[in-house]
Amino acid sequence: MDIARWLHLIGVAVWVGGMFFAYMALRPAAVAVLEPPLRLPLWHQTLRRFFLWVWVAVVLILVSGLHMIAVLGGRDAPAYAWIMLVIGIVMMLIFAHVFFAAFRRLERAVAAADWKAGGAALGQIRKLVGLNLILGLITITVATIGKML
Repeated sequence: MDIARWLHLIGVAVWVGGMFFAYMALRPAAVAVLEPPLRLPLWHQTLRRFFLWVWVAVVLILVSGLHMIAVLGGRDAPAYAWIMLVIGIVMMLIFAHVFFAAFRRLERAVAAADWKAGGAALGQIRKLVGLNLILGLITITVATIGKML
């Protein structure tokens, strides 16, 4: 279980840490210094690279999480494990929507230099990443205090 926990934590660190950095540091800096014709291609390239790592993180988190639930007793696993699983699946579904819908719109807009459409797509990504960041921080809290309850 130690290897599964380590893989799980690596996945969480990559995904939640990346969202925190993008939302709290990169976004405000990009808005402050770049106009949309430069900002949107920056976001496209940044997200393109980050999302590859998120897919790896999603696989690590899901496989290791299911393994740990099985080790903890499967259906009899503690409630905090099931809470983390449910929140994690919701996060993964939100990410899939971001990747397959909003990010694709951003890609098309950047390729066409349609900054208005790109801004709208990036705005949707920002909101959904913000939601996933909150869910990720809640999940980390559940993981931290779950055993104490």
